[in-house]
Order: sequence, then structure tokens, then C-alpha cells
Amino acid sequence: MITPSGRNTEETFENCSKGHSGIDYIKSFDTTGMPCRIGGEVNNSWLEDFEQQTDRSLNNYSSRALRLMRVATTEALQKAKLDEVEDRHSIGVALGSHGDNLPVKDMQFIHKFYRGEGRWDMKKLAESGGYPYLNFFRRKPDAASTILASFFNCKGPSLAIVSACAAGSQAIGEAVRLIQDSKCKVMIAGGCEATLDFVGMTGFILLKALSEKYTEPQKASRPFDRRRNGFVMSEGAGSVVLEELDHALSRGAHIFGELKGYGSSADAYRITDTHPKGVGAVTAMTAAIGDASLTPDDIDYINAHGTSTTQNDLTETRAIKEVFGEKAGDIPISSNKSMLGHTIAAAGAIECILTLEGINQSIVLPTINQEVRDPKCKLDYVPNTARKMDHNTAISNSFGFGGQNACLCISKFKD
Repeated sequence: MITPSGRNTEETFENCSKGHSGIDYIKSFDTTGMPCRIGGEVNNSWLEDFEQQTDRSLNNYSSRALRLMRVATTEALQKAKLDEVEDRHSIGVALGSHGDNLPVKDMQFIHKFYRGEGRWDMKKLAESGGYPYLNFFRRKPDAASTILASFFNCKGPSLAIVSACAAGSQAIGEAVRLIQDSKCKVMIAGGCEATLDFVGMTGFILLKALSEKYTEPQKASRPFDRRRNGFVMSEGAGSVVLEELDHALSRGAHIFGELKGYGSSADAYRITDTHPKGVGAVTAMTAAIGDASLTPDDIDYINAHGTSTTQNDLTETRAIKEVFGEKAGDIPISSNKSMLGHTIAAAGAIECILTLEGINQSIVLPTINQEVRDPKCKLDYVPNTARKMDHNTAISNSFGFGGQNACLCISKFKD
């Protein structure tokens, strides 16, 4: 992965285990006059250092998010030693992404050729030589998965998943389905997002979804805390290599864990709101646990969606209580977004990896900025400090804007 808190998995997990926040004032564009001026930006030097050492032939066609995804995927493929797999037709790609927003300067440029009353001077636009042609590819979510496949010579199935905050988790879940259906042996799966710009933030600002009240950026994201007032936008990428077990064992691949179950659902409620009773969240969690042939009693930890919005935090709490009953109060639950912010399409993938890393290191990451406990969120949200704890099986929740839900059930691998 590559996140506001680290250039790879180890660095991100270490910083999160210490409760360090990657959120700060935005430096990539002028936020003067905006009610929210903070976000989780990836350090540009990490991306530049990586690209100086790699083939840059498709960079001009790649969105910033896809460029981040290439960094994350390179890390994943090196750990999986995927270059050893000669049959590249057996390797597919499933990517959750939304493409780049058109920069304001490009909008201004295009409108120079508008003549009013629905007329455009297309000839002068074509002759100008300045039309941002490459933005056509960078804005198309479906182009990202095919370009990613080109980077790594993956000739199997290619999926483009566009489902808001659930996209990364859905990409992983649907990739597992392809392997189970014998459509391929290996899938590169995950999500990426880099819409931390004027256009990307404006929509959420108008919806009053972003945090606008904070004493310092690092304390703005506070899931399940009574003083939360909105989420913090971030950017990043997370990538996993999923492989059919016998195929992995036959080549001696290092196995980090097992994806035991996947559930997805739609609230079918409102375009901007989740169902207030958490109906879709309950369905997704129940489906993931059932798909794993487990029961709620088998779950040791929950990586919550935990956005730091009143609506999500109350709804997710309600859904967890519905699924786990009396046990809900005994299960450690935490939100990585308290430290990373909300990486949208990348969130599910990043949180899946952090969950798996926590299982392997026997560490439950904290929910930082827990200062005033919300009486309506009375569960064990692992406040402020990481917890050393052996645990084998967890679920990771991703509940998308507009009611698209995905849940992954992850466990330690046992031969």
C-alpha cells in the first residue's frame, strides 16, 4: 500500500500502531476560502522516487490514483514473487477506482472555445494543441484496470469496480469469486483514489459531509467520538495478490492469510444516505460470515468502516449490535480512518491489508481521537492506543456512499 501514513505496508502499519495521524493541511492546491482545508495527502517524493526507477511509458495516460496503485501493486507482486508465474493468462485484475477529476485549469481552457447558445468552435479547439486529450483516459475508471494489467502483463479477466467507498473491498471479493469459479488462478485486486482536489472536495463540502471544525488537522477524524463533525478526505492505494491455494503451494509462495468470506449488498434507500437501521450493512456482514462457514461467535475483531460522520457511526454501531447480539460489546472494533482519513475507493483494500497485518502481528490498531465517548456508540472501539492481542479471524467493513456495502472475512492461514 501507499497511504498518507507511509510509503508501504510496513511503514503505514507501524505509524498506525503508534496512533500517528497522516492528516494535515492540504498543500497540493490553494484551499483559501474553503471551509475544510485538510486531508490525507500522499508524499509526492515517494511517488517520484518510485517512478524514477520504473518504466514511465504509460504514466501520461494514468490517473494519479493509478500511479499510486502501481506503487502498491509493485510491493504486493514482489512479496508474492508473481514474476515467477509464466502463464500470464492465468492472472487477472480487479480494481476499484473512480478516475481523476478534470482540473479547474482544463475546464477554463475548454470554455475558451465556447461561442454561446450551444455552439463550440471544435476546429480551433483541435488546432490549439492544448486540449487535455490525456485527461480522457485519466478520468475513465475502466481505463485504469486495463492500464494496470498492461503494467504487469496480466492477461486474465479485468474488472473495473466503481462503487464509492465499497469499491476496494468489492474488487477483492469479486476477484475471489473469479478464482473460485476457475476463471483464473491469480488475481491482483484492490483500490486506489486521488481526488483530493477542488472538484473532488467541493461536492462533499456542499453536502456538509467533511469535517469543518478542528483544533488541528490530526484531530479532525474522530470516529465514534461525540465531537465528530464529518469525515476527512484522503488519497492512497492498496493492492493484494489473491491466489488459488494449490497453485500458491505448488510454487512455494508465502501465504499471509486467507480470504474466507465475502458479502455485498445495496441499501436501495437514498442516493446520498445509508439506511438508518443499517439493513444493508447487516446483510453484508451476515453474508460474509456465512460465506466463510462461520458464525458471529468466531469473529475476533472488526475493522469498522468508521468514517467519523454521525450517520455512519450510529448506523454501523446499530448494525454490529444486530449481527453480533450480546457478543457485540466484547469484540474489539477500530477505525483506521481515524489516522488515515477516508481514502474512498482505496479504503477497503487498505483496511483489508491492515487487518491482515494486525492478525499476523497480534496487534489491534486503535481508533485515535477518542476523547468524549458517544453514549450511542457504546462498544469497544479500542480507544487511542493499539492493543496487543492474539486474534485469528476478523471482518473488514466498507459501506459506500449511497448504500453500497461490502464485507470481507479474513483469517490467519492454517496449512
